[in-house]
Amino acid sequence: MEGINKTAKMQFFFRPFSPDPEVQMLIFVAFLMMYLTSLGGNATIAVIVQINLSLHTPMYFFLANLAVLEIFYTSSITPLALANLLSMGKTPVSITGCGTQMFFFVFLGGADCVLLAVMAYDQFIAICHPLRYRLIMSWSLCVELLVGSLVLGFLLSLPLTILIFHLPFCHNDEIYHFYCDMPAVMRLACADTRVHKTALYIISFIVLSIPLSLISMSYVFIVVAILRIRSAEGRQQAYSTCSSHILVVLLQYGCTSFIYLSPSSSYSPEMGRVVSVAYTFITPILNPLIYSLRNKELKDALRKALRKF
Repeated sequence: MEGINKTAKMQFFFRPFSPDPEVQMLIFVAFLMMYLTSLGGNATIAVIVQINLSLHTPMYFFLANLAVLEIFYTSSITPLALANLLSMGKTPVSITGCGTQMFFFVFLGGADCVLLAVMAYDQFIAICHPLRYRLIMSWSLCVELLVGSLVLGFLLSLPLTILIFHLPFCHNDEIYHFYCDMPAVMRLACADTRVHKTALYIISFIVLSIPLSLISMSYVFIVVAILRIRSAEGRQQAYSTCSSHILVVLLQYGCTSFIYLSPSSSYSPEMGRVVSVAYTFITPILNPLIYSLRNKELKDALRKALRKF
């Protein structure tokens, strides 16, 4: 009971990237600029899709919701990370606050992965069954798929977060990271974490491998269908739409697989922190850029909106 009380009162601190305040300030400015760029880019996509009736289709419905997820995803991490950069790692976070951040990060990240699989399914129906597309991808199904993505993210995040924060934490209170990531927090526990690491690996494998398998299967059929398209313009349009999604999938799944599916014996806190910057700051910036630069309809809608101002 005394150990539980000590854990409940415990506060964590995040290890600075550098002992040099000037380096910390440079990283602070870089993180802030990336965060603001991500917010601006994803908010622009969400608003453009909302105000343009021509973009009220299942593909853009999912794209707009992916953008909203990215906004909340990065916002669950960035404010605390920025505060710690300014304070040289002296901004404390309670164990409740750490658990809350972990829950929302995993919840939104898991929903993000599932939504990417849903978007691949949408592309599969659009290209392989164009005549039945509107019949299959009804608005009710789109909403159900979106809600299903959120529910799956929630169901995966909640038990993992509860499992990890039932661990006892003793004297070491410095997290070798810039947010409450699961592998980094588990390293501070003063108990056997083999069960917890196994649970994390299994759930991560499910979250990453099943959607990725569905995406891969969808694109096998999509490639076959594209090769059957006779017009060069039709093939080019299909490749352009699909390549945008594939690039986003590779970025998202590549970075998260490196962190959560690598053997715990080979886990490097320093490398984990660097790779985490890629999928928490860089990927949310690249998503709107990739989709907007490679999508003619979205670019045209953006130009029209800019002309109005």
